[in-house]
Amino acid sequence: MIEFDIGAEFERLINWLTTNFSAAFDAITNFIALLIGGLESVLLYPPSFVMIALLTALAWWICSRGMALFSAIGLLLIDQVTIPLPFTEASFVFGMGFWTLLMETVALTLIATLLCLVVGIPVGIWASKNEAVHRGVRPVLDFMQTMPAFVYLIPAVLLFGLGEVPGVIATFIFATPPVVRLTNLGIREVPEEVVEAARSFGATTRQTLLKVELPVALPTIMAGVNQTIMLALSMVVIAALIGAEGLGQPVVRGVTQLQIADGFNGGLAIVILAIYLDRITQAIGERAATQEPQATVA
Repeated sequence: MIEFDIGAEFERLINWLTTNFSAAFDAITNFIALLIGGLESVLLYPPSFVMIALLTALAWWICSRGMALFSAIGLLLIDQVTIPLPFTEASFVFGMGFWTLLMETVALTLIATLLCLVVGIPVGIWASKNEAVHRGVRPVLDFMQTMPAFVYLIPAVLLFGLGEVPGVIATFIFATPPVVRLTNLGIREVPEEVVEAARSFGATTRQTLLKVELPVALPTIMAGVNQTIMLALSMVVIAALIGAEGLGQPVVRGVTQLQIADGFNGGLAIVILAIYLDRITQAIGERAATQEPQATVA
């Protein structure tokens, strides 16, 4: 009897990769760790109140005063503010004290999202231009989206070790499909008469893509970016299980050590961050949708 175990074959593949390409995986690990560490240093360098002011101003500029107010209150709640009470030696402490964890989560999410966009947008453009690529990419994206996220941690840990890097790799695999799908969809939905008009003015294929198709498809692409960011943020808790820093740590402690207050605070901080990122990216997409596409070519 001939037996074929897909799981066993996948295990052999991972072991073969670990044995023969360990230097390449070490280089990738060091590069991603350098990116995350650098971004964390930048985000944590200013005092927390300066970052809160900047993020609040960004929410006001892009969204609205209401969103700015929510951002200020939410970020102050994640941070910790100590207010001395007059005429006493006591003080009022407001906030969770999770500012460092918040910035670590933002760094991990942004680096993972950047990797998703660097790979996902070109693949989406390629799929929109080539039907064979489109048919080949679809089942791969289905597999990436439907496979349980915890499964990605197994090869990620074996190939990249523990910590933030395998969390970023697992997040990249899990969060890339939306931006690929919606980039593909957005370019395919560009009206044919717009493309023909650009070509009639002598635009090359590259000029048509960069100056006509991508600007017209930008609202749809931004919807994909929004979904990718949300999926990346949803991996924070899962990544914490393999040693990634950030807001997932108090949630994991709440589950494994029954620290209810710590777990609830960590979950609430993730919700505040998710709402902030969601509203910012949605507002950017809405602005792109209301702007008149520039179909001129140089």
